[in-house]
Amino acid sequence: MRKNSIKNTRINGEVQKELSTIIRNEIKDPRIHPMTSVMAVEVAPDLKTCRAYISVLGEKEAKEATIKGLNSAEGYIRRQLARNCQSLLMMLPRKTATPTDRMRSRMRIKRG
Repeated sequence: MRKNSIKNTRINGEVQKELSTIIRNEIKDPRIHPMTSVMAVEVAPDLKTCRAYISVLGEKEAKEATIKGLNSAEGYIRRQLARNCQSLLMMLPRKTATPTDRMRSRMRIKRG
């Protein structure tokens, strides 16, 4: 599958929508800031890795706390993505969140 194929674009959109719903509605971690958005998702053509761009509106401490909260909820997020995107993805990538200095924090998802 090519990086800009129709199938890859559809998978990116579906994973972004589901990840946004999970972060907004299902995770109850108080460290995750309420103004957290999933800006974009890039699933690799082999479906083994995925990079999600997370934007947190707030101070640096809120961004760092949100990334820590997302890292601690990694297993739950993967499980919920597996349930919700089962028809699209046969292999579900593993995610890790890492903070960046830019407005958009990056959350990496890797199969591991």
